[in-house]
Amino acid sequence: MTNVFVVGLDERNLALLRGSSPQRCRFRALFGKSEVMPASADFPALLDEAHRRLDSFRGPIDAIVGYWDFPATSLVPVLCADYGLPGPRLEPVIKCEHKYWSRLEQRKVTDAHPKFELVDPADDTGLPTGLRFPVWLKPVKSYSSVLSFRVADLAGLGRTMSEIWQGIDQVGKSFDAVLGGLELPPEIAAAGGRACLAEEEIGGVQATAEGYCFRGEPHVYGVVDSVRYPGSASFLRYQYPSRLPAPIQQRIVDISTRVIRQIGLDSTTFNIEFFWDQADDELKILEINPRLSQSHAPLFELVDGVSNHHCMVRIALGEEPEMPCGRGRYAVAAKCFLRSFTDGVVRSAPTAQHIAQLHREMPEAIVDVVAHEGTRLSELTVQDSYSYELATCYLGARDEGELVDKFHRCADLLPFTLDEPGRRG
Repeated sequence: MTNVFVVGLDERNLALLRGSSPQRCRFRALFGKSEVMPASADFPALLDEAHRRLDSFRGPIDAIVGYWDFPATSLVPVLCADYGLPGPRLEPVIKCEHKYWSRLEQRKVTDAHPKFELVDPADDTGLPTGLRFPVWLKPVKSYSSVLSFRVADLAGLGRTMSEIWQGIDQVGKSFDAVLGGLELPPEIAAAGGRACLAEEEIGGVQATAEGYCFRGEPHVYGVVDSVRYPGSASFLRYQYPSRLPAPIQQRIVDISTRVIRQIGLDSTTFNIEFFWDQADDELKILEINPRLSQSHAPLFELVDGVSNHHCMVRIALGEEPEMPCGRGRYAVAAKCFLRSFTDGVVRSAPTAQHIAQLHREMPEAIVDVVAHEGTRLSELTVQDSYSYELATCYLGARDEGELVDKFHRCADLLPFTLDEPGRRG
């Protein structure tokens, strides 16, 4: 039996791991999801606890993996190094995660990035020289678009800086603890983990390259579209395979390969988010994540027959991944989001009976209800800055038209009732 320890194991991903990995693998929770999902978690304390749990295990430790954002992404390389296991080095991982450091590395090999400058969130005197509104302001380390804001003018800049400054320690303090263990370039040491990045707005069609790097060779095995609600920055669905023209997808692959080599990321999965501006035919990198997207995992299983967890596990065992293509039951798949764009208290949410009815009509569907009865939407964690996630549905279909029809049916079958904003009743 091969023991694979997972940083942040949960039931959904456990099922995907078992379905995409060698039968010899036994997956063990080094930490549960709830222990590492708060990005503000105490990194040194988590690392000490991980050592205690691993040292007390009576058996071989064959691999350590993770698919969540920070702090899991930083725990995995440190632990792999400590226990002599295949895995990424910490410095390249941090080069991806520190948004300013990542931009500096990208700039060395490509112009496929927005104009950017480092800013002090405690200073709201104006934009750095060379940038023009509108811009996006975000901490150098954040997650799931938390504390990421579009700013259109100087008045909005002051308000946004204040909000970011009030919340930046949620992740920045723990991230600083990780940075303290690295020999940093002077400009990164000066910025630390509680600085802020200002970037000129980029737009267009958004898509994500999913890939891995094994023995120094980056590979992209799929491109996933990120479709937004009309007129909103919030996601409507992630859809695979991408609808982008083949030449654009090839350019995404080429840029991804260059930046991963420049950063030195190896022995791990990655995903890189892009915008393609159709009018100017320009590609711009939004961000680089030194991990797979577990949100995309069921999509690969539905379309290709194996989730992208396959790559993560094989690399962690020192083996070359072998991702299939088009061997799944569906031609297209998506993770769809039901959202509210106003705050309120959930007075009623979908029941087990509602979900059972949905499964009778769509057997492949995976449903996650996020907003339960009695929940105030603004108190939900890991939400973007402009909407509230009510539920998600993973769906497979013969084509995009059927996929959209299925989502509309899901919205009918998953009823939510919200009190008007401000009422708690």
